Parts: sequence; C-alpha cells; structure tokens
Amino acid sequence: MKFNYKYSGNSKVENTSSATGVNFAPDILREPTYFVGNLDKKIPFREAISALHNVVTADFNFQPKDNTEYLTWLKSQEDVWVAEATAEASTLKSEIARLQSKLNKVRSERGKITAPYYKAQRKYFNYLLKRDYAAWLVLDPVITVHPDQVFFECFSKDESVYGKLSCGYEVFNQVDEFKCGTTNIDYSKKLYNEFQKIRTYKNTEFKIDPKGFDVKTTGEETYREVKIDLPDSWVRGFLQVSTAMTSDKVSFDLNPIDIANFISVLKRNKEKTGPRAIKYILKPGNPIIAVFEPWNIEVECLQSIYQGNEAKEIRVWGRRRIALLERLLPITTKFTVHLLGSGMPSFYTAHLTNEMYFTLGLSGWTANDWAQSTQLDLLMPRTKVPANTMQTVYLELRKDWLNTTSKIASQLQLDEQVVKQSLVTFTQAGKVIYDLKNNVYRIRELKREGIDIEALRFSSETDKEAYQLMENGAVTRLKSNAFRDKVEVSAFVKNQYNSSVIINNDLIIVDGKCTCGDYYKNKMTKGPCAHILATRLAFDKK
Repeated sequence: MKFNYKYSGNSKVENTSSATGVNFAPDILREPTYFVGNLDKKIPFREAISALHNVVTADFNFQPKDNTEYLTWLKSQEDVWVAEATAEASTLKSEIARLQSKLNKVRSERGKITAPYYKAQRKYFNYLLKRDYAAWLVLDPVITVHPDQVFFECFSKDESVYGKLSCGYEVFNQVDEFKCGTTNIDYSKKLYNEFQKIRTYKNTEFKIDPKGFDVKTTGEETYREVKIDLPDSWVRGFLQVSTAMTSDKVSFDLNPIDIANFISVLKRNKEKTGPRAIKYILKPGNPIIAVFEPWNIEVECLQSIYQGNEAKEIRVWGRRRIALLERLLPITTKFTVHLLGSGMPSFYTAHLTNEMYFTLGLSGWTANDWAQSTQLDLLMPRTKVPANTMQTVYLELRKDWLNTTSKIASQLQLDEQVVKQSLVTFTQAGKVIYDLKNNVYRIRELKREGIDIEALRFSSETDKEAYQLMENGAVTRLKSNAFRDKVEVSAFVKNQYNSSVIINNDLIIVDGKCTCGDYYKNKMTKGPCAHILATRLAFDKK
C-alpha cells in the first residue's frame, strides 16, 4: 500500500538559551490542520515523545548473528587445515608455509585496493542515516488535533507495537489557535536528538502549521515529497491493534514499581524454551500476580489490588516489548492494563499527568504466525449495518470530533448497539479510533485516500479459504489431545480431508498433516494448507 506525503520544509526544534521552538512540518496534501501553543509540562512531554520514538524504531523480530566474515575466513582456511592434517613430509610443510605467506600478501594487497570502496560505502550509509532517516523507518507519525487534546500515533517497524501519546490542552499553558484534523508529520533522527534539549527553564513553543512556518529565510516555500510503499501486513497490523481497543477487555491498574519489576525480571533472564509468556493471576480483592514462564518466576504486585468480580488467569506473549515503557517509569503515576484474553492483544496506558497519557498497544504475537484467529477476527465484520445508517453515525461523530456511543444513540434515536457496530466498522477502516482512557470514539483518518479494508482483511487466499471453511461449518469431528508441551488437534474438513495440526505453548503451529493434494505436493514447506488452518481456527473458536 502506497503512502504519499508532501511536506512544507522539515520539522525542526530551535534551541536558544531561553526558549525552545518545536515546529512540525505537516503533510500539506491533507486537509489543513494546525495547532499553536506553549508547552507547560515540558519534561513529561520530552520523555513521552522520546518513548514514542522508541516505538517507531522498534524491531523485536529475531535478528540472526552475521557470520559472513567468519564463514569467509573459515572457507579460506579449509584447504590449509586439510593440507596440514595430511602432510607427512617436511618438504610439503615448508611448501605450505611458503604458499601461506604468499596468500597473506595477496590478501593484504586486496585489503588496500578495496579499502576506499568500503570507506565510501560506509560514508554513504551514514549520510543516508543522517539526511534521509525516513528511508530507515517505515512511516512518519500521525498527529491529530481535537477540541480537547493533541495526540500522536505510530506503529513499529516489526508490525507488533502501537504507540499513542495524548496531550490534553491542560498540558499547555497557552493555546493560541488550532484547527481539528489529522495529518502526518515529518520526523527524523535529528529531530529526536533536538527533543532531548527541552528543559523546564526554557519557554517551549509547540507548533503545527500547514503553511510552512518553518520556512523564513527565503521568499518561497520548499516542499519535499516522500513516497513510501508499505507492506499490507504493516497496515493490517495497525488496524488490528486499533480495532482491538473496541473489544471486551479485562482491566486493572499497576503501580510503576510493578512494571519496573517486570522489566528487571526480563533483563536478568533469557529464555531458551517456551512458553515465553506472562501469566496474570487475577483474584478479586487480592494483589495481582504475574508469573514469568518458563522459569515460573512470580512477581506479586502488593500495591496493585485486582478490583474485578471474577477470578481469571490470562497469558500474554511478546512480553519483552514492555521494556519500551522503561523511560516513562520516573514520570508515571500509574499504569492501566487492558487484556483481551490469552494470546490476544494487550494495552498498557501510562498516566503521566492529569491530561497526558501514553498508550502502548501490543499485538498478541511478536512475529506474525501463519494464522491466529486473533489476527483474522479483528478485521472481520461483526454485524451488518445499513450504509446510510453508518454514514449518519459518522457525520454525527464528526460534528464534535469525539463522542460516546450512548450520546450518539440518544441524539440520532438509534439503538446503541447499532451505533457501536457502525463505529467499530469505521475503526477497522482506519477512520475512527477508540480512546481507552476517556472511553470515547474519536475521528482519525489514518490515510488521506482511505483504506480498502477488503484487500487487507486476509494476508493470503489460503487464509481467506480457511476462514470461510471454519465459518461455514466445514470443520467437523474436532478432537484435541494434549501431550507434553504441545496440543494436537485433528478434524474432518469438507467431508473429505483428514487434517491435524500441532500447536506449542506459544500458540504457534509447529507441524501439520492433511490428506489433500496441496499437502501431498508441498508438505509444510509453503506453510499449512487451508484445511490445516481451518482446523486451527475451529479449535481456537471452540
């Protein structure tokens, strides 16, 4: 999916001994959106915007060690070692030594010849990193101005972490002017470095202006166009995490020291086997307990009492991403945690001040699995609402830019469930976002041209076929058998194929079998067939 931006200059921070000016260059292809004010909560803003930067650049996918140089050296040594091992005559050994010396001289000469090339290559990459940092990131942050707050949103490079920084107008000691809307802002590594210079004793002006207030030295504005072709999986992940906010959740508060203890446990231990999960043990009236598997290390949150009515045990994966909250610990009063269920997305809201809060959304997985029902269900249509009714609901929400489902239902004299389903559909399409802290829906258009949700709903035709088989009841005789650290699920699909799938403790498909032609040709080398995926989805739904 292609994203096109046109920026009026570059975003920058101007620092002097007495003042700091934060000037964001917005995307002028969008509707005019602007905001001008003086920042009051300077240190919380600096730390929160820096944490947002950490989300943008985050990549928690497995990074294999680069052994290229070692393997090259190893290959060059093989013949030498073989010759040395088989050499019996002293003359042969001396010949090997002579050739080895000659080879070393050749390598030395090669190093001198290729050194300028590698030096120029390194210089070029450093230039790109400093001057065109957008090429190293995925998507510039989205900023939205509303009647009561300004909020930034971003999504990580590895498609698993969502970040949102919300700043109410009480965060500013003076708001000069604003116009509601959503725009992308030009963002760079240099801008991040300048944010670190914000101080309490400096007056800090916060400015977003589509007319290009940055350009003051010349008589004409300088526009810079950026075109990024994002993978559909990235956009799909953003929508999935956003839509997850509208789902039913189990919520509780944690003290900042609890999150600090979580991060400490993860820093001191490295897992070698699964499950790599946090098991939250929630008992009404008792301290919340977090169990870190597979070590079974218990962290009792003595200052955090679970206020729910039912006892629950919920496992969440991808726990190392919680470390993104570390910078916020000194300025956070409490964390509110929202869990959708085991293996489902989770959200951590850091309350920084009364009107400033940071939301970290974690998908239920760090690396995308072949198929998980949590991924597919989040973009599935919940219920059908007539198009004209949905449009009426959207226009009503747009009047005030934010509202609750009950108020919209009262104003339009509609059933509240119809209003909620309409807004969820718009959330799936990237036009609306749900505010977890204030429990309201807000207008926010992720992409200027709109998003084709049908094209993003499934990552492949195999996923689509599997979901349809599951929904149409084509999966029968479902059986499951737990053994050691895995679960084997078998079923009869389409009254024709016997399929089975093995799932480990991390909810990942590790093996599968089917009697269909696709499995006979490819086995699991190209991923599971639709019948194996349908068996997995039917098991998850059950």
